[in-house]
Amino acid sequence: MSKLTQEMKDMIMSEQCFHATISKEGIPNNAPKRSTRVFNDETLIFSEGTGGTTYKNILEGSKISMAVVNREILDGYKFLGTPEVLTEGAIYEKSAEMSVKNGMPRPKAVILVHIDEIYSLKPGPTAGKRID
Repeated sequence: MSKLTQEMKDMIMSEQCFHATISKEGIPNNAPKRSTRVFNDETLIFSEGTGGTTYKNILEGSKISMAVVNREILDGYKFLGTPEVLTEGAIYEKSAEMSVKNGMPRPKAVILVHIDEIYSLKPGPTAGKRID
């Protein structure tokens, strides 16, 4: 498993994250997930509010690719991971409480993304290079 640096954590918590999955038919999907946050040094978490294409693809076995970029400093990261779906339990309940507190509906699920690989999205010689 790959570990997040403090710089990565700060960017995830301050910038919009986009998540990509793929259907079992091979059709790609990309979606913003504003609820994305750091769970621990090796895991990200987001609330699945709509139960749409991203969620369907995850339930069908898709891995997930997540990207975050800070355009002002021209830096960013891509995280490839294995999703874990939670629809009950302490982690789900705590996340659901946060959603409701922030004026959003109770999520259909909470997704833990166990990070397998991390890549640089910074322009220049490190662009696209694995950095973990």
